[in-house]
Amino acid sequence: MVERLPNNSSDGILSMERIRSLPGYPGSERFDNGPVVVIECDEDIPCNPCEDICPSNAISVGDPITNLPYIDPEKCDGCIVCISICPGLCMFIVHKHYTETKSLIYLPYEMYPLPEKGAIVDGCNRMGERVCEATVEKVIASKKLQKTSIIAISVPKDHFEAIRAIRF
Repeated sequence: MVERLPNNSSDGILSMERIRSLPGYPGSERFDNGPVVVIECDEDIPCNPCEDICPSNAISVGDPITNLPYIDPEKCDGCIVCISICPGLCMFIVHKHYTETKSLIYLPYEMYPLPEKGAIVDGCNRMGERVCEATVEKVIASKKLQKTSIIAISVPKDHFEAIRAIRF
């Protein structure tokens, strides 16, 4: 079981210190080796669809089912199937070195209208504040995704850990 650290926030927004302490954080070094999931789950609730759906067995919750999800970063290949299955919308795939200057972030999206590929949008932090300009690289919408679309955005590399939402 993961030691419960205080959120250090009265607004419910997880600090980067807290996120880095979670068992769903892959570790700073892993970001240099291609796409990987970041699981920003901080809730001791009975939930494990990410564990069940992961084709590479990179995510484990174990017993009891209220454990926080653990990521084995060496097994994760960034396949994105866990993003839309998470009821807490706390799964993100990060490809830090998408290009020389950009990172690619896949995020869950449950609003309409969907942005279009190529659109320039606001890249927002966990509080919904604009941090930078982002480009929509891909929009994945399918009935198989249970109404949770997946949006891939490119952002400046120095914001790969900050951006977790878009606005347009």
